[in-house]
Amino acid sequence: MAKRKIGGALQGLLVPVVVIAIWQGASSLGWVNPLVLPSPWAVVHKWFEYLSPTKPYDPADDSWLAWLFSGELIIDAIGSLYRVVVGFLIGAGLALPLGLLMGSSQRVYGLMNLTVQVIRPIPPIAYIPLAILWFGLGNPPALFLISLGAFFPVLMNTIAGVRQVDSIYLRAARNLGASQRTLFVRVMLPAAVPYILSGVRIGIGTAFIVVIVAEMIAVSNGLGFRIMEAREYFWSDKIIAGMITIGLLGLAIDIGMSRLNNYMLRWHRGLES
Repeated sequence: MAKRKIGGALQGLLVPVVVIAIWQGASSLGWVNPLVLPSPWAVVHKWFEYLSPTKPYDPADDSWLAWLFSGELIIDAIGSLYRVVVGFLIGAGLALPLGLLMGSSQRVYGLMNLTVQVIRPIPPIAYIPLAILWFGLGNPPALFLISLGAFFPVLMNTIAGVRQVDSIYLRAARNLGASQRTLFVRVMLPAAVPYILSGVRIGIGTAFIVVIVAEMIAVSNGLGFRIMEAREYFWSDKIIAGMITIGLLGLAIDIGMSRLNNYMLRWHRGLES
């Protein structure tokens, strides 16, 4: 099993290694303008410069640990992750109960579905002017946009999960005398959990995309803001370093969500705890 996992990881690294090698070769041969596309080595150098503390260590100012984590990259990444987590919790916290209600009640579904289907196709980016008008600049408009990005994936998956419970299970539970509350808690909700978790995984990925766009426009820190700042000064290496950081953070979040899903759905796959 361990060898299989190592083999899978090495196989996944094959394409990035080939792409980086071609990129480095093209840069070394002068086929690309370094101002437009810097070499991988220049990007790595800038990434470590971006990660490093901005000033020398002074014991009188702060602790060594605080100084170590005072680099721009760490502060920007923490700011972006904070917005993702808070915005996602707001969006998912609103979507989950509404999705459960719409999935379990035909009356609520009929009441809300048209409104949801009209608003759902509107991308969160389209709300940027309104978000700035309503909330000004800073975290509030960013959190509003992130919440929107997370809301609909969780909502739609929750509705689908509850409504697609096999009718055989529902009839069997009713024949055994289950009340509507027991039917919802013991049958509908467990059957919908795989859908809900899929929606959570998609929602948090969407939230991470939206936060970068929001930071480029409405916030004065974070990875998105730093990329836009680098664009103003034509620092291509810093732009790519920021993009790579976003990709690595997104990968880490997706791996974490995947493992959480696997852990929480062991019963669904028939695995022992």
